[in-house]
Amino acid sequence: MPVDVLTEVVIHRPLDVVAGFAGDPGNAPEWYANIRSVDWQTPPPVAVGSRMDFVAQFLGRRLAYTYEVVELAPRERLVMRTAQGPFPMETTYTWSVEGEGRTRMTLRNRGEPSGFASVTAPVMAKAMRRANTKDLARLKGLLESR
Repeated sequence: MPVDVLTEVVIHRPLDVVAGFAGDPGNAPEWYANIRSVDWQTPPPVAVGSRMDFVAQFLGRRLAYTYEVVELAPRERLVMRTAQGPFPMETTYTWSVEGEGRTRMTLRNRGEPSGFASVTAPVMAKAMRRANTKDLARLKGLLESR
Protein backbone atom coordinates (compact mmCIF):
# COMPACT_ATOMS: atom_id res chain seq x y z
CA MET A 1 0.00 0.00 0.00
CA PRO A 2 1.56 3.33 -1.04
CA VAL A 3 1.93 6.18 1.43
CA ASP A 4 1.30 9.74 0.24
CA VAL A 5 1.20 12.44 2.90
CA LEU A 6 0.77 16.12 1.99
CA THR A 7 0.91 18.91 4.57
CA GLU A 8 1.21 22.66 4.21
CA VAL A 9 1.59 25.87 6.17
CA VAL A 10 1.57 29.61 5.49
CA ILE A 11 4.60 31.31 7.00
CA HIS A 12 4.61 35.07 7.51
CA ARG A 13 8.05 35.52 5.95
CA PRO A 14 9.12 36.24 2.37
CA LEU A 15 9.57 33.34 -0.04
CA ASP A 16 13.35 33.86 -0.26
CA VAL A 17 13.69 33.45 3.50
CA VAL A 18 11.48 30.34 3.75
CA ALA A 19 12.84 28.57 0.66
CA GLY A 20 16.40 29.53 1.54
CA PHE A 21 16.17 28.05 5.03
CA ALA A 22 13.89 25.03 4.47
CA GLY A 23 15.53 24.22 1.12
CA ASP A 24 18.92 23.71 2.80
CA PRO A 25 18.95 20.09 4.04
CA GLY A 26 21.65 21.02 6.56
CA ASN A 27 19.00 23.01 8.48
CA ALA A 28 16.63 20.03 8.81
CA PRO A 29 17.61 19.13 12.43
CA GLU A 30 16.56 22.64 13.49
CA TRP A 31 12.94 22.21 12.43
CA TYR A 32 12.29 18.47 12.07
CA ALA A 33 11.80 17.02 15.54
CA ASN A 34 12.71 13.50 14.39
CA ILE A 35 15.87 14.29 12.41
CA ARG A 36 18.96 13.96 14.58
CA SER A 37 21.68 14.72 12.04
CA VAL A 38 22.47 15.46 8.39
CA ASP A 39 25.92 14.80 6.96
CA TRP A 40 26.70 15.93 3.42
CA GLN A 41 28.29 13.29 1.16
CA THR A 42 28.71 15.93 -1.55
CA PRO A 43 29.75 19.53 -0.90
CA PRO A 44 26.99 22.07 -0.21
CA PRO A 45 25.09 24.03 -1.40
CA VAL A 46 22.19 21.85 -2.47
CA ALA A 47 22.06 20.96 -6.18
CA VAL A 48 20.66 18.16 -8.34
CA GLY A 49 22.80 15.14 -7.47
CA SER A 50 23.59 16.30 -3.92
CA ARG A 51 23.62 13.43 -1.44
CA MET A 52 23.13 13.65 2.32
CA ASP A 53 23.08 11.03 5.08
CA PHE A 54 20.18 11.54 7.49
CA VAL A 55 19.73 9.95 10.90
CA ALA A 56 16.20 10.11 12.32
CA GLN A 57 14.10 8.66 15.11
CA PHE A 58 10.60 7.66 14.01
CA LEU A 59 8.02 5.49 15.78
CA GLY A 60 10.65 4.50 18.32
CA ARG A 61 13.16 3.32 15.73
CA ARG A 62 16.47 4.75 14.60
CA LEU A 63 16.51 5.26 10.83
CA ALA A 64 19.61 5.99 8.77
CA TYR A 65 19.16 6.78 5.10
CA THR A 66 20.71 8.71 2.23
CA TYR A 67 18.72 11.26 0.27
CA GLU A 68 19.69 12.36 -3.22
CA VAL A 69 18.36 15.58 -4.72
CA VAL A 70 16.61 14.61 -7.95
CA GLU A 71 14.94 17.91 -8.81
CA LEU A 72 15.65 21.52 -7.86
CA ALA A 73 13.92 24.67 -9.02
CA PRO A 74 15.31 27.32 -6.65
CA ARG A 75 12.62 29.14 -4.68
CA GLU A 76 9.94 26.82 -6.13
CA ARG A 77 10.56 23.11 -5.61
CA LEU A 78 13.02 20.63 -4.09
CA VAL A 79 12.65 16.85 -4.52
CA MET A 80 14.83 14.35 -2.64
CA ARG A 81 14.64 10.58 -2.94
CA THR A 82 16.04 7.55 -1.20
CA ALA A 83 15.90 4.02 -2.55
CA GLN A 84 17.49 1.93 0.19
CA GLY A 85 15.77 0.24 3.10
CA PRO A 86 12.30 -1.25 3.52
CA PHE A 87 10.59 2.07 2.80
CA PRO A 88 11.91 4.00 -0.21
CA MET A 89 10.78 7.61 0.19
CA GLU A 90 10.45 10.76 -1.89
CA THR A 91 10.20 14.12 -0.13
CA THR A 92 9.04 17.19 -2.01
CA TYR A 93 9.04 20.78 -0.78
CA THR A 94 7.25 23.48 -2.74
CA TRP A 95 7.09 27.21 -2.02
CA SER A 96 4.79 29.90 -3.39
CA VAL A 97 4.02 33.51 -2.55
CA GLU A 98 0.85 33.77 -0.48
CA GLY A 99 0.40 37.53 -0.30
CA GLU A 100 2.68 40.29 0.90
CA GLY A 101 5.59 38.81 2.86
CA ARG A 102 3.94 35.40 3.23
CA THR A 103 4.91 32.02 1.82
CA ARG A 104 2.93 28.81 1.43
CA MET A 105 5.14 25.76 1.92
CA THR A 106 4.00 22.25 1.14
CA LEU A 107 5.72 19.12 2.34
CA ARG A 108 4.90 15.84 0.62
CA ASN A 109 6.23 12.40 1.53
CA ARG A 110 5.52 9.53 -0.84
CA GLY A 111 6.74 5.98 -0.65
CA GLU A 112 6.01 2.36 -1.40
CA PRO A 113 6.80 0.26 1.67
CA SER A 114 7.68 -3.39 1.20
CA GLY A 115 7.76 -6.42 3.47
CA PHE A 116 6.53 -5.83 7.02
CA ALA A 117 6.54 -2.07 6.47
CA SER A 118 3.70 -2.50 3.94
CA VAL A 119 1.48 -3.93 6.69
CA THR A 120 2.05 -0.90 8.88
CA ALA A 121 1.68 1.67 6.06
CA PRO A 122 -1.67 3.12 7.26
CA VAL A 123 -0.30 3.64 10.78
CA MET A 124 2.91 5.06 9.35
CA ALA A 125 1.01 7.52 7.13
CA LYS A 126 -1.01 8.77 10.10
CA ALA A 127 2.14 9.21 12.20
CA MET A 128 3.91 10.97 9.31
CA ARG A 129 1.03 13.41 8.89
CA ARG A 130 1.12 14.25 12.61
CA ALA A 131 4.90 14.66 12.60
CA ASN A 132 4.93 16.74 9.41
CA THR A 133 2.21 19.05 10.74
CA LYS A 134 4.22 19.62 13.92
CA ASP A 135 7.45 20.10 11.96
CA LEU A 136 5.91 22.73 9.69
CA ALA A 137 4.50 24.51 12.75
CA ARG A 138 7.98 24.42 14.28
CA LEU A 139 9.46 25.85 11.05
CA LYS A 140 6.81 28.58 11.01
CA GLY A 141 7.56 29.55 14.63
CA LEU A 142 11.30 29.50 14.03
CA LEU A 143 11.19 31.68 10.92
CA GLU A 144 8.53 34.08 12.15
CA SER A 145 10.47 34.74 15.36
CA ARG A 146 13.55 35.93 13.42
